[in-house]
Formats: sequence, C-alpha cells, structure tokens
Amino acid sequence: MAAARSIPEIFTDLLRQFTALIRTEARLARAEISENLSAAATGLGLIVIGAVLLIPGLVVLLEAAVAALQKYGLESDWAALGVGGGVVLIGLILLAVGMSRLSVRRLVPSRTLEQIQQDANVAREQTRSDHDQVQRAA
Repeated sequence: MAAARSIPEIFTDLLRQFTALIRTEARLARAEISENLSAAATGLGLIVIGAVLLIPGLVVLLEAAVAALQKYGLESDWAALGVGGGVVLIGLILLAVGMSRLSVRRLVPSRTLEQIQQDANVAREQTRSDHDQVQRAA
C-alpha cells in the first residue's frame, strides 16, 4: 500500500502536472491551428483558380458565339450557353469548395478543445481521489 502523501506534496504534484498539461495543450493548439490555416490557404487557392477560370469562360462565351455562327449555323446564343456555361460551372464548383475550406468553423482547434475537456475531467477525478485519500489518512 502506498504511503499517504501530504497536502503540500499533493499540491506541488498537481501544480507540476497542471503546468505540463498547459504546455502540452498549447503545443497541440498551435499545431492544429497551423494545420487549419494550411487548409484555409488551400481554400483560398481554389477560390483564385475558380475566379481565373471564370474570366476565360466569358471569353469562350464570345468565341463560341462566333464559331457557332460560322461553323455550324447554330444560333449564337445556344453555342455560347453550352461552352461558356460549362466553364462557368466548373469555376463555380471550385469557388464553392474553396469557400467551404475557409469557414471559421474549420479554423477552430476542435481536437485541442476536446482534449482540454478530457484533461479537465481527469484532473477533477484525480483531485477527488487525492482528497479522499487525504480524508482517509486524517
């Protein structure tokens, strides 16, 4: 059976463990935020690519109208709608994906917050256990 620890020993141990826990959680939070910012940068890149595709889409709309009139004899409206609409659709999809990666919810270090909650629960249980041991020893 382990010897009962004094209150100063328990307090010192608790303070040392709490300090180590805070340092570990801070490192975890920094790593998770860095990961989330990287995902946000990727999202921003997709937005830029989507926007860049929208510009040539407008050019293609004009070229499709001319080509359709000359080559197929189709009405320019339908040819422009088909080609330009496809490019615009791809651009909008890329923009939507990029925007979803920039959401604030994705930047919150949720795994770290969950770990802190678990650590707090363990600390509460440990404190109760130590308190019960002190009471039994007294």
